[in-house]
Amino acid sequence: MSRLMILPSVYGGDNMNVKIALIQMSCGKDIKANIEKTVYMVQEAAAGGANIISLQELYPSRYFPQTVNVKHYELARPLTDESVEIMRQIAADKKVVMVVPVYEYARPGVYFNTAVVIDADGSIAGKFRKIHIPEGPQYLEKFYFTPGDLGYPVFKTAYATVGVGICWDEWFPEVARILGLKGAEIIFYPSAIGSEPDRPEYSSQEAWETVIKSHGITNGLFIGAINRVGVEDEMSFYGGSFISNPFGEVLARGGDGDEIVAAEINLKQIEEFRNLLQFYRDRRPETYGELAKLIIE
Repeated sequence: MSRLMILPSVYGGDNMNVKIALIQMSCGKDIKANIEKTVYMVQEAAAGGANIISLQELYPSRYFPQTVNVKHYELARPLTDESVEIMRQIAADKKVVMVVPVYEYARPGVYFNTAVVIDADGSIAGKFRKIHIPEGPQYLEKFYFTPGDLGYPVFKTAYATVGVGICWDEWFPEVARILGLKGAEIIFYPSAIGSEPDRPEYSSQEAWETVIKSHGITNGLFIGAINRVGVEDEMSFYGGSFISNPFGEVLARGGDGDEIVAAEINLKQIEEFRNLLQFYRDRRPETYGELAKLIIE
């Protein structure tokens, strides 16, 4: 069977297995070296049978929003840049789907934190631009990123229908709900999260995993959360990338070093879970209007 064949709907068919791989890695100051390292790990994941491979947030560079520096705008690149093109070549050669997060140059002064979704023939299925932009000590993203203007698209790829939320987006249940209602079977959350400089004794790792895993449960779908590792300037990134199923079970979890976090999933579990817990059937959207307000009096 061709690996480019579209899988059957989650509501029928026998071949429902898809292998997911998450590329968790540390980054240095040399962008070319970061890309080469990523290429090596992606090829290893493909050789291991991965069908869908996701990279971490802003994969070609270190996490530069720790400080305000106009020169960092120079890191933004159009989506025709080598950082995307080389992944398109690998996708076509290895017949894999890829989620490739980069710093997108849209036009002068307009730069997005973007994830490009590449289908298994190397074509670009579409892109998601990060919508929720944080601002806090060493997470100074409002200086660098224009809020996304594309809404919450889903992408029908060769192996599954996928949605994407980038880092801060992953903390908002509304994002996962919209993606799930649009038909996402897997949500990928590329991230760069670690130490909190204003509260150094605190680790958000447990809360991070719990809230993201919960989105998979409340929407009955699979989750792939990807985080970087290592120390960059004043920040330490804790890794812990994971894959979970609709029941909230973690199928694979990374440690705090460079590694490929991979698991085979069965999309049939979406139907099984949603028939058990009918969250979508019992929604009452006509009662949720207040959620569109900033403050509810």
